[in-house]
This record gives sequence, structure tokens and C-alpha cells, in this order.
Amino acid sequence: MIGSFQNIAKIPELKRRVIFTLLMLLVYRVGVRVPTPGINAEALKDLFAQYAQTLFGVIDMFTGGAMENFSVFALGIMPYISASIILQLLTVVVPHLERLSKEGEAGRKKITQYTRYSTIGLALIQGMGISIGLVKSPGLVYMPPMQFVFLAMITLAAGTAFLMWLGEQITERGIGNGISLIIFAGIVARMPEALGSTIQLVKTGDMGFLVLLLLMVIMVGVIAVIVFVERGQRRIPVQYAKRVVGRRIYGGQSTHLPLKVNTAGVIPPIFASSLIIFPATIGQFLDVPVVKQITDLLRPGTGLHELVYVALIVFFCYFYTAVTFNPVDVADNMKKYGGYIPGIRPGKKTAEYIDRVLTRLTFGGAVYVSLVCVLPTILAAKFNAPFYFGGTSLLIVVGVALDTLTQIETHMIQRHYEGFIRTGRIKGRRG
Repeated sequence: MIGSFQNIAKIPELKRRVIFTLLMLLVYRVGVRVPTPGINAEALKDLFAQYAQTLFGVIDMFTGGAMENFSVFALGIMPYISASIILQLLTVVVPHLERLSKEGEAGRKKITQYTRYSTIGLALIQGMGISIGLVKSPGLVYMPPMQFVFLAMITLAAGTAFLMWLGEQITERGIGNGISLIIFAGIVARMPEALGSTIQLVKTGDMGFLVLLLLMVIMVGVIAVIVFVERGQRRIPVQYAKRVVGRRIYGGQSTHLPLKVNTAGVIPPIFASSLIIFPATIGQFLDVPVVKQITDLLRPGTGLHELVYVALIVFFCYFYTAVTFNPVDVADNMKKYGGYIPGIRPGKKTAEYIDRVLTRLTFGGAVYVSLVCVLPTILAAKFNAPFYFGGTSLLIVVGVALDTLTQIETHMIQRHYEGFIRTGRIKGRRG
């Protein structure tokens, strides 16, 4: 491993990208400690301790402790993710957005601009809801209520906008996906504290040593399953016909079309969590009986919450796969270059075959993601373990780490370095 890090230092471009990414994540972690003006930090900490296992615990997990401190990054990157979901859904039903999505780079830039504007709007709405709720709690705010609400809205929206810019900079100039890495950094930063809390529970006798050992075994097992499935592929054989160009013969080789078991990666649980958090955050502070009942029903750990969460994960697994992978385009490109799947006619039949395989594969991936996200969380809740040991956080951490490692390794392979694994390149398994 030490030799692998030395190899990074030998590649100037990769070294600059890794250093830039680490510095940007450090800026994010420093910002988590900058409080929003007008809040009583001690009183907020006492209030948060009462709701740590509820909706606030979910938000705090994704923001890396920013919600507990009510820092300028208290909303985290979730408004941006919510805006991205809304824009992607509207792309399917709004003709103007659908045309933009097909206009190449110019269209994508326009949709990105709409996403940024929507992010600011959602951040202002969420900031207003949270700040109004804090004003209603005695002793939390030491400035006039309307002044605090306005100041908190602007501050939290500005913090989200900065994180959005930070994530885009990491994606463009660093290594890995910037938005995912920000969430990754927040979760990882909270894990040592969660582990310390669990050890403290063992010392006080609130949790048995065997229970702690069982939780650790569950964590290791979940990580092993995640790594195993994330590397899994369904390889569709592809044969290219020979082509004669002048006096040379091209083609004729056999290859394969790799389809990942979990094509959507960590996007479905992030999107699902974001959608559950947004309405529940607003409803948490509205003094309407029906809204209060719905919020209580959707509280983390309840049966309805887990059911809705699984349904959203399955939906986004299929939705994100459909957005990022088009079987018709793949079939047309194969036909254009003389490729075909043995036993399947080129063109429409090939697209239908790929779509059928992808649909079945996505179902398996959706079941896998749902089980990983829900079962460990339920077990952790039964054993009174910190919420940070949930399967959602483990899936995000391991998935983002694997994706980032793969990108680093790709840079190394392009320059004849083996990367982080001495045996060679990370290879996908046959599904």
C-alpha cells in the first residue's frame, strides 16, 4: 500500500488531483464547525440529543455533524440532490427539458443551470422551515425571531451553494465524484464518534460485549457483500464481423458488453434519503395535526419509513439505470460497427434483449441495495446501536471508496502503474 501511494506521487497530474480533493474536503470539514449566527449552541446540543435517533439523526449523518452544530453547512448537499431528482423526473415529462437533454453539452449546461437555481430555492425553503422550528423552541435563539429566520435562511442557502460549487470543483479538478465524496467525508467523520459511543455503552453495561461483537461481524459481513456485488458483472458476448478496407481486414474479434449488477451505484439510497428528509423536515415544524401524524409515521425506524424507503430505492434503481443506460443507443452503435450478439438479430431485437437482461439485473441490484440499506439499520436499532452503523452509510462509504479507487487506478494504468492492488487491476466478476 505504501508503494502504491508512492506511485501516486510519481504522477504529477494525479498527485495534483488527489491533493486538491483532500484540500477541498478539509475546507468542507472546517465549514462544518462554523456556526450559524444567533443560535445557542449548548441549548441546541441538548435539544438534538433528544432527537438524535429520529429525522435529525438522518440529516446529521449525511451532513457530517453540521446539523447538530447548526453550522453554515447544516443543510449539506441534500437540496442539490433533491433538485437533481426533480429535474431528472421533469426531463421525462416536460418537452423543453427533454429537448435540452438531447442537445449535447449545451443542453446539459442549461439543465445544470436550472438545477443550481432549484437548489437555492429548496435550500431557502428548508432553511426557513428549520429556522422557524428553532425559534419556537425556548432558549435556542438569542436574537429577534424574524431577524434570525431571515439570517438563517440566507446563511444555510449560501452554505449549500458553496458545497454545490465545492462538489463541482472536485469532480472537475480533483478525483472522484465531488458530491458523493462530500457525503462520504461527512459519514466517515462521524463513524469514530459512533464507535466510541458504542464502546461507552458496553462499559456502562447498556450493551453486552457479545452484542458488540455481533454488530462488528454484521458490519464486516455487509462490507464484504457490498464489495462482492459492486464488482459483479453480467457479461453479454459480442462478436464483430470482419470488414475488408482496401487490402486490410478489420474486426472479427470477440468481446463482451459488461453490465453491472448495481448499475445505479450509491445514487438510489442517496436520492431516497433526500426525498424522505425534505417533506419530513418541513412537517417537523408545522403545527398541523395531520402533518404531525404523517411525520411521526415516517420517522426513521418505523415500519412505514422502511417500506417507503425500500420503494424509493427500487424506483431510483430503475429510474437512474434508464437515464444513464439506453439499450437502443447501444444496439445501434453495435450495429454501426458490425457487432452483434450471437443468436440475436442486430438492431431492434438486440435492444430488446439487452433491455430484458438489464431489467432482470436491475431487479437483483435493487433487492441487494434495499437489503443492505434496511436490514443492518433494523438490527442496529434493535440492539440500541448508533444510527451511523446503518447499512445506508456503509453502502455509501464502500461504494464511493470503490469508485474513487477505480478512478485513481485508471489514471495509474494509463501511465503503466499497477495501482493500489499488487495483483493488478480490479476486475469485475462474471454475474
